[in-house]
Amino acid sequence: MTAHSYLDIHPDVAAAIAAGHAVVALESTIISHGMPYPQNVETALQVEQVIREAGAVPATIAVIDGRLKAGLTRGEIEKLGREGRSVLKVSRRDLPFVVAAGQTGATTVASTMIIAAMAGIRVFATGGIGGVHRGAEHSFDISADLQELANTPVAVVCAGAKSILDLGLTLEYLETNGVPVIGYQTSTLPAFFTRESAFNVDYRLDSAREIAQVMQAKWQMELKGGMVIANPIPHEYAMPQERIDTAIEQALAESEQQGIHGKESTPFLLARVCELTGGNSLEANIQLVFNNARLAVAIAREYAAA
Repeated sequence: MTAHSYLDIHPDVAAAIAAGHAVVALESTIISHGMPYPQNVETALQVEQVIREAGAVPATIAVIDGRLKAGLTRGEIEKLGREGRSVLKVSRRDLPFVVAAGQTGATTVASTMIIAAMAGIRVFATGGIGGVHRGAEHSFDISADLQELANTPVAVVCAGAKSILDLGLTLEYLETNGVPVIGYQTSTLPAFFTRESAFNVDYRLDSAREIAQVMQAKWQMELKGGMVIANPIPHEYAMPQERIDTAIEQALAESEQQGIHGKESTPFLLARVCELTGGNSLEANIQLVFNNARLAVAIAREYAAA
């Protein structure tokens, strides 16, 4: 059997790929682990609609009953949302076990990239990528997203790295692995809920066409790996840096006290930051995903036309 023997591509997605039309991948961890029900389902369906209205075909990615899925039905999205955190959170290491056992799993950035690349999808919109966790010099806690970016040819449109991470070390890790970090109309790395950070991106590009040209050049030269396209959260939804930093510090202290580590740390920290900011960060999270989806469509359309 080949890798594609385990893959199901939704008919709409398959038709768009065959016709050379723009397709944008979406992850499913944001559905099962990122938001409460029913807001998670509503947001997942809305972001798909945003992509359609902007002129591309959405491909939400997950593992359903042991099958890799590039494009989900409404019923499958509903299933992931209703079951919430009881759904397995699946990264690269987990894929063979979940598939072999016929289980259902929500895909992280890393596993979404793998399945997207398998299906022939080059552009992926998400909220924020994982990275090097604070205190990683002791814990060695580094997201598999970064290594996937070093190896898998998918451009990831995000609002930078999650602000709960060590942004400086995340950039260093990406640089070491040859992953370019592009700032869309910005020279500094967005920090998820905030538009700026103290760290510079590798390159600033001001149009979707320029980004698509770089993608084409990279992969035509057979340079492996993807790239990060950092798209700042819209001004009206950005949160004050000091307020976010205070909430993050408290959430980090609580996670340490409660012994929360590994794949459970990010959902805990994001949920706790949401609580500490009065829910404002959840609305910001939703809006930045929509914003990233629109940019991803613009890039995918330019790449398809190249």
